[in-house]
Amino acid sequence: MSDRTDAIYKLSTDQQIKILKRLIVQAAKTAGEGHIPSAFSILDILWVLYERVLKVDPKHPDNPNRDRFVLSKGQASLGLYAILSNKGFFPKSYFKTYSQFSSILGGHPDSNKIPGVEASTGSLGHGLPMAVGMALGLKILGNRSKVFCLVGDGECNEGSIWESILIAAHHQLDNLACIVDYNHSTDRALQLGNLKQKFNSFGWETVRINGHNHQEIYQALKQKTDKKPYCVIAQTIKGYGCKLMENNPAWHHKAPNEEEFKEIMEQLV
Repeated sequence: MSDRTDAIYKLSTDQQIKILKRLIVQAAKTAGEGHIPSAFSILDILWVLYERVLKVDPKHPDNPNRDRFVLSKGQASLGLYAILSNKGFFPKSYFKTYSQFSSILGGHPDSNKIPGVEASTGSLGHGLPMAVGMALGLKILGNRSKVFCLVGDGECNEGSIWESILIAAHHQLDNLACIVDYNHSTDRALQLGNLKQKFNSFGWETVRINGHNHQEIYQALKQKTDKKPYCVIAQTIKGYGCKLMENNPAWHHKAPNEEEFKEIMEQLV
């Protein structure tokens, strides 16, 4: 099923993540599209989730007792694909087909095609409502699995996000965690203000962390709450790890040319 080997795990975590970032950049260059900075923004969060937190098994991706992860900001799909392939859900060779007509790997994740993808997302503001439904369903069934949902700060402009936050608090979904990728990409359009205070006022328990510090991410995601959903506001940098792209709006949805590709890959050695 997978071409994953254990060789990558003999490297440091930083080296392993750089390998995945190079895979992402190569896929975007080959396809001529892709949201590279968004994928880089969330890669540390996804790494910690899948390496240290989530109860998932690539050999049994439909195990009813698995934890669920929903990538609401589906445009960052390349980040999720890198992690899923690294965990053995599908071969890394699939990256060569990214965004081709016959590929399972599209610009947004498709739960009907990709092992390990729990929800087809990309229409912003839709992933958290689906995650709330999953968490409520698990509660009704008496299933103790957890649901994690990652949303972008731009998504927090959507009314469906705040409706879902209210519903989750009303139903006391302490099996639900929402992670906000707060890379400030929405600041020019709308200032979100104190997100921690807003989530708390809606009945959530909330913590604010450095979204690139693995220990902070781990400690936040392992927290348990009593009768309250949980929010992790992760302060991140869009395009993290590549000076050419960091906080540069021009790279929001851009594939590198040959010169840019060379410069990016040199920064990821």
